[in-house]
Amino acid sequence: MKVIPVPAIAGAYLFEPSPHADERGFFSRTFDADVVRSAGIDPNGFLQDSVSRSRKGVLRGMHLRSGEGEAKLVRCSWGAVFDVVVDLRPDSPTYLGKETFELSGETQVSLYIPAGCAHGFQALTEYADVSYRIDRAHDPAEDVAIAHDDPELAIPWPLPVSLISERDRSALPLSAVLQNTR
Repeated sequence: MKVIPVPAIAGAYLFEPSPHADERGFFSRTFDADVVRSAGIDPNGFLQDSVSRSRKGVLRGMHLRSGEGEAKLVRCSWGAVFDVVVDLRPDSPTYLGKETFELSGETQVSLYIPAGCAHGFQALTEYADVSYRIDRAHDPAEDVAIAHDDPELAIPWPLPVSLISERDRSALPLSAVLQNTR
């Protein structure tokens, strides 16, 4: 498994596995505590695993947690997603940096997103399953959503949005979120 730093987001990493494929299909190690530890991340710090299934065009995001934030390790285990991370940590050398990725069940690449970064994705295939490994228990009072179509973020979503939650539909622009967190 290869660890690849994400230059636009300090402390973010891609974990690229080495799948073994044959006529039966493939086998891939998707998490290795020693490899995660080598990137400076405590593998024992993850407390919760979750999964979402989305239909093509569904957009989830942009989300983050207030307070201490929430670090997460995400992976598309089936299908493909267009994934976005925005660094909202004022003390970060990559503050307001943005990076996009295509995560897919074909590659099984995982993306580590540090606490204080906003995250969202759009399903590119008929169905897409995204697995999350999270370092804090969920507290709905800390949920923060940023408008996915905020011109300041200028995220190049690849498909028309087919469905979005009410929470995301009424999300605040980035400038309002930044003002509320200062």
